[in-house]
Amino acid sequence: MKKIGIGYENYKRIIDDGCYYVDKTLLIRDVVEKGGIVTLFTRPRRFGKTLALSMLRTFFEAELDNDGKPVDNRRYFDGMKIMGCGEGILSKMGQYPVIKLSLKSAKQPDFYAAFLKLREEIIWEFTRHSYVLLSEKVPENQKAVFRALYNANIEWEEKSKHFRDSKEAAEGFEKEVARFSTAVKTLSECLKLHYGRNVVILLDEYDVPLENAYYAGFYQEMVGFIRSLFESALKTNDALEFAVVTGCLRISKESIFTGLNHLEICSVRDNAFGEYFGFTPDETMQMLRDYGVSEKEEEVRAWYDGYLFGDAEVYNPWSVIKYVKVHLYNPDAFPEPYWSNTSSNSIIKDLVEHASEEQKDELNILIGGGVIEKRVHEDITYDDIYQSEDNLWNFLFFTGYMRKVSERFEVNETWLTMRIPNEEIRYVYMDQIRRWFNGIIKQSDRTALYDAVRRRDADGVADYISGLLEQAISTFDSGESFYHGFLLSLLMGFPRYDVRSNREAGDGRPDIILYPHRPADPAYLFELKVRKAFNQMKGGIEEAFRQIREKRYEEGVLSEGYAGVVSYGVCFCRKACIAGLL
Repeated sequence: MKKIGIGYENYKRIIDDGCYYVDKTLLIRDVVEKGGIVTLFTRPRRFGKTLALSMLRTFFEAELDNDGKPVDNRRYFDGMKIMGCGEGILSKMGQYPVIKLSLKSAKQPDFYAAFLKLREEIIWEFTRHSYVLLSEKVPENQKAVFRALYNANIEWEEKSKHFRDSKEAAEGFEKEVARFSTAVKTLSECLKLHYGRNVVILLDEYDVPLENAYYAGFYQEMVGFIRSLFESALKTNDALEFAVVTGCLRISKESIFTGLNHLEICSVRDNAFGEYFGFTPDETMQMLRDYGVSEKEEEVRAWYDGYLFGDAEVYNPWSVIKYVKVHLYNPDAFPEPYWSNTSSNSIIKDLVEHASEEQKDELNILIGGGVIEKRVHEDITYDDIYQSEDNLWNFLFFTGYMRKVSERFEVNETWLTMRIPNEEIRYVYMDQIRRWFNGIIKQSDRTALYDAVRRRDADGVADYISGLLEQAISTFDSGESFYHGFLLSLLMGFPRYDVRSNREAGDGRPDIILYPHRPADPAYLFELKVRKAFNQMKGGIEEAFRQIREKRYEEGVLSEGYAGVVSYGVCFCRKACIAGLL
């Protein structure tokens, strides 16, 4: 049984460490045969994009060891599907200089720090290819440019010491940004001279710096740098053989990919390459069989299936891997939202916090298992997110939070019927709603509620609770556990009282009891019920009263020496609440 490698993103290490690998090597063939000069793959986070680029690099790169001798990477593909693709493909193995950059680390709070992080990544590629400085095929003037970028960290440290004022520092920084915007092209040209072959460029998570910059407030500065970097490396670069770019979102051509007419875009809507990111149903079931957990098939499907890339149905690979590993050691473990703990949910958070009444209704429908229809278009930028509600749903669809059910075309517009893909993503929505609603509870002034409880004003209690529920999202308020936690949160902080939940009293466990610090004050007891229809709510109150009597809750509290007990029956139905006094 092979090791299950959690967090492995390096293809070679997966093979060297003997980890379980779902064979995606036919991506190599399809990039050659179906890809463009520049191919952009947009897929949700944690769907294998970084590992795919690592695999492409391992196959195509003319790699050198520490002694400058060629490395044979053929062993990393022994037994893989790509080895059956014929000499036309296999002859390309190990034939190209490769530049691979990851932009995912650029998550700093300002443009200065984010740029330096990207600059550091570029300098590392110069360091990796520093053998160019010894090449007899690269002219000295080219080496001088290469050397300056290679030593840029040292140069920048020296320059920074001599900046006399903020204006000079700003000008120096602008020059550094301009210099590195063409650095990848410079590296490409030097590598082509050394090898006598064009270069393969692999750019991973290109939109992470843009997303971070949008939320941190320096979006235009980052867009300018990324646009210049891409234009020089991917558009005006005669040393380019082909490039593969990955990201979560397709960003408007006008914003980033200016003038890239040779760009081949493969988003979640395109049929080509659909099976290479994520696990297909067959691959998922094979993994479950291989690790002896095939009886969990339905549970895995409900939680982690539901994505549709083109016509290919896929499972979330990160979550499947985590699920299988956990169940090897704990077969009875409940499924968990593994993906939600790794991904940025900023867009969901914003949707929930700023939802209009129409969006709340749509969230109700989605969380309840229904569908909504929205117009989709892919040429968008982060600046566009909140310009219309349609744009927000677009982002949710392309980032994996929604799944296409069907589509229709109307006057050059595409309309998708969409739903939440699975239980894991449903949890993401629910979790964000919980966090948002808990924030509302914490910020609320509960004095009116506490006064109503003391005055034994059941209508006042119900009015206060209903007012808060009006801000909630109806489908979320469907379970007794939510209402129990909700009321418990509201009663926390009741002056001179301790709040206890499900504590034994009499012959059972009342839902909530407020115990006074002073024995002369009465205790307050709350028994909760939930009904699906408004006309059943009075019956819920009667049931609460009946339970209080039959279980002798009040006698149990009085037996502890308290002077009295005031008992409330509280019944919920969606956003409505009624209360009664026993």
